[in-house]
This record gives sequence, C-alpha cells and structure tokens, in this order.
Amino acid sequence: MSKIHAVVLAAGQGTRMKSKLYKVLHPVCGKPMVQHVVDTLASMRVEDVVVVVGHGADTVQATLGERVAYALQKEQLGTAHAVQQAASFLQAKEGTTFILYGDVPLLSEETLTALLHFHEDQKAAATVLTAVLPDPTGYGRIVRNDSGEVMEIVEHKDASDEVRAIKEINTGIYCFDNQKLWNALAQVKNDNVQGEYYVTDCIGILRQAGEKVVAFEAADPDETMGVNDRAQLSEAEAYMRKRIAVRHMKNGVSIIDPLSTYIEADVTIGSDTILQPGTYLRRGTTIGSDCVIGPQADLSNTKVANGVTISYSVLVDAKVDEQATVGPFAYVRPGTEIGPQTKIGDFVELKNAKIGKGTKIPHLSYVGDAEIGEGVNIGCGTITVNYDGAVKHKTVVQDGSFIGCNTNLVAPVTVGKNAYVAAGSTINQDVPDDALAIARERQVNKPGYANKLPRKSKKE
Repeated sequence: MSKIHAVVLAAGQGTRMKSKLYKVLHPVCGKPMVQHVVDTLASMRVEDVVVVVGHGADTVQATLGERVAYALQKEQLGTAHAVQQAASFLQAKEGTTFILYGDVPLLSEETLTALLHFHEDQKAAATVLTAVLPDPTGYGRIVRNDSGEVMEIVEHKDASDEVRAIKEINTGIYCFDNQKLWNALAQVKNDNVQGEYYVTDCIGILRQAGEKVVAFEAADPDETMGVNDRAQLSEAEAYMRKRIAVRHMKNGVSIIDPLSTYIEADVTIGSDTILQPGTYLRRGTTIGSDCVIGPQADLSNTKVANGVTISYSVLVDAKVDEQATVGPFAYVRPGTEIGPQTKIGDFVELKNAKIGKGTKIPHLSYVGDAEIGEGVNIGCGTITVNYDGAVKHKTVVQDGSFIGCNTNLVAPVTVGKNAYVAAGSTINQDVPDDALAIARERQVNKPGYANKLPRKSKKE
C-alpha cells in the first residue's frame, strides 16, 4: 500500500448554524465534528493530515493541537482553492490522498478503508465515494459508462430528466493519486456563476486526460451526511449515538433502552455491565465489568471499577472503586475517590474527598476536602466545614471512627482511629484515638415553663 495523506476542509464559516461557535467545532456525541474526522484518520495511520482552516482558525488549532498540519484559506474561493492551500505540505509527495470535510463526522474507519482499498486495487487516478439515495434531489449525479467507470458528475440544476433519474450521488469525498490530483488542480478554472474553483472539476480534467476515474458506493449512505444546521446536527447525533450503542452491545454490554441512553465517543465499558434508561456517559468515562449504571446516572470523565452500582446520581472527574454503591441522588464532584465496598447514599455530596474501603455515608451529608479512612460511619446530616471564607481546609477521619448525626467537623481537624463523635456536636479540635467527643450545650429542662408561654387559641 502506498503512503496515505489527507486534506480535511474545515474553513467554511457555517452561517446556517447561527452560532458563535465555529461550525466544525460543534460536538457530536461529545466530540467536535472535525475531531471525529481527524481521529478516524489517526486510527488508519494516515501519514500526513492537513486541516484547511479559515474562520475560527485559532480555535480549531487549539482543539486539534499539533497532531495535524494546518493550511490557512484566507478567502473562501471554493473547494479546489481550499485544497490548493495544502500544496506546501503535499504537492511533492507520492501516494494516495483523501479529500474529506470537517463537517462530515460520521464516516467510519471501515468505509474509508474500503474506499482506499478499492481505489488502489483499481489503480485509479481518482475514486469518488458515492451514495444511493431514495430522493437524490439537489445532489450531483454520478454518470457511469458501461464498464462502471465515472464519465462525469452532473449537478442537479444542469441535469437532464434522464440524468436526474439516477439515484447515485456524489458525496464530495474522494481518493486521488496525489501527483495526479495536483496536476489536475493546476488546471481548474473558476468560469462559473459563483467564480469559485471546485474539486469536482478535477474529475472531468482527469477523464479528458484519459485517466481512470471510478466510484465506490458507501454501504450506508447516512455516513456521508454533512452537517450544515442544527437540524442536521441532531440527525448526526442520533446516528452516531446508535452506532456507539450497538458497538457496546456487541461487546457484551446490556443497554435496556438505547433510545434513552446517551454514550459519548471514547467511553469504554466492560462486559456484563447494565445501563439503565436515562444514563449519560460523557467523554473520558470508563466503566468496568458487572456494573449497574442508572437509572438517571450522569457520569463525566469518571473512572468506575468492576461491580459498582450507581443510580440517580451525578459524578464528575471522580473515581469509584470495586463493589461500591453510589446513590440514589448523590453528587460526586471533582477530585473524589470512592474506595472499594463503600456506600454513598441519598443526598450526599462529595468534593475532593478520599473515602476509604467499607466506609458508609448513607444520607444527607456534605464531605468536602476530606480524607475519610476505612470502615468509618458518617451519620446523617454530617458536614465538613471546610471553608473559612478565604481558604479551604482539610478534614481527616481515621479508620474505624463513628461520626454521629448532625455533626459539624470544622476544618482543619482530625478525628483519630476508632473515635466516636456524639450526635449534634460541633468539633473544632482534634479528637484522639479511641476517644468520645461531645461538643454541644448541656440540655436544661425547666419544669412548667411551657405553660407560661403565650399560646394560640384553638379557633386560630
């Protein structure tokens, strides 16, 4: 196989998106459209990837980083003009060159690999990726000769009734022999109503030179969908979400209702895990085997080990170890590490906290900027008072301690091993190992005093 190159056209402004965000940076399943394209090329080990940028160039470069080269198209003068901006990177090279688009995010590695192999097997100068549509209105039609080679691409507005009856359309995606591409680009003219230079014209130029031009039909035409507005963005999201769900199910993940389960790109899930309806797994999240996630769980950039149960909860930038239980209605914030066999119950909020093995925080507590040891019980309504208005302070509760209900642990403070804190205490001094800490006012009962208080009449 020859060396493979790619030009990704991503210079258009995308005014139909009606957005401040540059079009190719709109996400599909959590990843910018252009990054989907670049990641697919990376998985194919394409040698040179040149992204042609224009509007929003700086933000595109900040998103993709140094993994690709960039060419700037200062004026938007058509697709051929855009490709020509990559001349300094590719013009002198041999091999095969893809021409792709930053707003066509659904093309799979399988389709592009099949296109490439077909192109090279045919020893063609150019290969057009085509799609067969039930209603091809508005698209350029592929006109083939008796041997199946491409004779010309006819735009819908220029087509006769006979040509308009053809359902095979040009997707605008190509493989070219690189040297023949650059020779053809040098001959492209802009003698059209728009005054622009089009890659499509390279097909006619190569045919006139006696070169072989062929077409490869995409097995799934939906993969070739371009995104120009919010409606098409939604369609692309739905398509990719389904593809991601099917891939996980084939790998042994049970998804109870794929239509109500949202898994973003690059999420990994172990076998025999069950995803309940309403689950969101966002980028950077990894789930182990034998977990139950959901209903209504929302995880972002969270690492979950084997055998974990999470329900009706939100986790962000967190880690959950084996056999832990989280939820319902827990909020686990960045920097939190939940140890194995722990229980994090309802209406518990954790932030930048390390929770040891077997510890229980069953309900209605806030634990922030804390280190909680193994086998600790945190009673209902416990608060780590971590912020003094200027600085966040740390709370440490060591192994085997018991924190009674409605306790305030005023940081910085340490509760020693196997210590007890009585319910209703406000602790602002360290508690030694094996001690009982009581920090509350002594109860005083005044007999008969209630009778002296004014009372509302029964009528009221």
